[in-house]
Amino acid sequence: MYAIIETGGKQAKVSEGSTIYVEKLDAEVDDTVTFDKVLLVGGENLQIGNPYVEGVTVEGKVEKQGKQRKIIVFKMKPKKKYRRKQGHRQPYTKLTITKINA
Repeated sequence: MYAIIETGGKQAKVSEGSTIYVEKLDAEVDDTVTFDKVLLVGGENLQIGNPYVEGVTVEGKVEKQGKQRKIIVFKMKPKKKYRRKQGHRQPYTKLTITKINA
């Protein structure tokens, strides 16, 4: 069984036992997070939401809170002596999906 959930403005395909990285959530390590914005549930019978499937939730356990690798944002205008260098590290939450309640 698998499901497509929406979190952080993005969609993710999950199944029980899978590990996903999502936008940072307000949860501590070892907390349980419940997603109720389920777009699709697949398996033996397919359920498609309009826009969400009613009565279906996905539970996950928070494994880690962290930051991704640093990216460099560099702006430059040639011949004008304009240069700006800025770094950014996007925060994330690592989840392990424990149960799909369909």
